[in-house]
Amino acid sequence: MASPDPIRLFRSWFSAARKAGIPSPEAMALATADRRGRPSVRFVLLKGVDDRGFVFYTNADSRKGGELAANPRASLAIYWQPIARQVRVEGRIERVSDAEADAYWATRPRESRFAGSVSRQSRPLRSRAELLARWRKLVREVGDGEIPRPANWTGFRIVPDAIELWRERPHRLHEREQFVRIRGGWKRSLLNP
Repeated sequence: MASPDPIRLFRSWFSAARKAGIPSPEAMALATADRRGRPSVRFVLLKGVDDRGFVFYTNADSRKGGELAANPRASLAIYWQPIARQVRVEGRIERVSDAEADAYWATRPRESRFAGSVSRQSRPLRSRAELLARWRKLVREVGDGEIPRPANWTGFRIVPDAIELWRERPHRLHEREQFVRIRGGWKRSLLNP
């Protein structure tokens, strides 16, 4: 019998969420922790999933980037209430290749590339006017030219050790399937709701 494939199941669920018209089905809560184990969570956007893991992009100098460098483990959670499904993923972090980051950067709207270039993500900001001034300056300097990807703007992949797929069921008797990575595949088990 073939080993269960939670990545394939996730892709099927993600497709169902898109077809259901759920706004921002790629929104996921990303939890990180600093070197002392203090947790922090925020929403980011899932920008790729394959057999290697789940990918998102950010400024590596941001708070989350610093936490990922100090403690290269993370978890994510996605909840699609209209289709009564939730996904949790836990795993180690790796950076995507420069080629992957460049390819994704090129797909971003031009204005988003400008914003990614001028934002000193998570750093204190004296005023919004300061940020807008940096943005306008770069727009003037670049004109119609290319906007190169900043070296500190990159992608991260959560390489999953465990994936949980949750389905809402009546009477709070929800279905929970846990998949734990083992050599050569995944071990599936059911969890109590």
